[in-house]
Amino acid sequence: MGLVGEGLIGPTILHFGTDAQRARFLPKIASGDELWCQGYSEPNAGSDLANLSTRAERDGDEWVITGQKVWTSLAHWADWCFVLARTDRDAPRHRGISYLLVPMDQPGIEIRPIEQITGTSEFNEVFFDGARTSAEHVVGAVNDGWKVAMGTLAFERGALTLGQQLNFANEWRELVAVARAAGRGTEPVLRQRLAQAWIELEIMRYTALRGLSAMARGEVTRVTSISKLAWATLHRGLGELAMDVLGPWSQIGGGLPYDLTLAQRLFLYTRADTIYGGSNEIQRNVIGERVLGLPPEPKVG
Repeated sequence: MGLVGEGLIGPTILHFGTDAQRARFLPKIASGDELWCQGYSEPNAGSDLANLSTRAERDGDEWVITGQKVWTSLAHWADWCFVLARTDRDAPRHRGISYLLVPMDQPGIEIRPIEQITGTSEFNEVFFDGARTSAEHVVGAVNDGWKVAMGTLAFERGALTLGQQLNFANEWRELVAVARAAGRGTEPVLRQRLAQAWIELEIMRYTALRGLSAMARGEVTRVTSISKLAWATLHRGLGELAMDVLGPWSQIGGGLPYDLTLAQRLFLYTRADTIYGGSNEIQRNVIGERVLGLPPEPKVG
């Protein structure tokens, strides 16, 4: 429930925030009294985040926010949202952006859930139409929000990844239990695939720990660059393995009208892992260009 607060905005406020912001927000994140969501992606600014058009204008002691965000996880439960908004429309793409902390329970914010293939609605569209937040709720400097936003993504690749690994390992253990219960625990090919998945989970854990150590030294390494691509592919493969462990039973729901089993939800949801937070295709481009020094993708048009 508190994943976004604990793994993303909490570390960001610790690193970039003021003493007043730390005192105001961190205790309630730690206690779970306030939940958060992330206002990054827009209909025309997904992987190309710098193309965002949501804007914030100063009005006395407040910022007034207008625009739309999409794929906003847990927005329908959140008390606060950290929003990237353009505060200087004449500045270059990666400048003139500010990182704002915005209360969700106010006029001028509309939340529309997006139904997923799992039948649930974790994602949402969020519309800001004159929503307000205090001028004190800017993290970092005004118009320097891109640096803070990249810091948040670095925490997502580090601290958050370690927590995800623990959850994925629990899912793996459930698959092993299902395989044993179905009498398939001795099948050589299936045993090998389960063993390979465990090896990849351990690699993910050590990679996350190495990334955290590098971040503690103030370094950005290849480890942090590859982590999203690696764990997203791993988790999608775990969902596919779940279906193969169940065999024909994977096609039978847990009940009507659309009651999915844990394994079926794992398979369907993990299709999104290689898209959100930076798609696999974009991650490969980033690694190729920024880590390996390869020529950039050709520009079309």
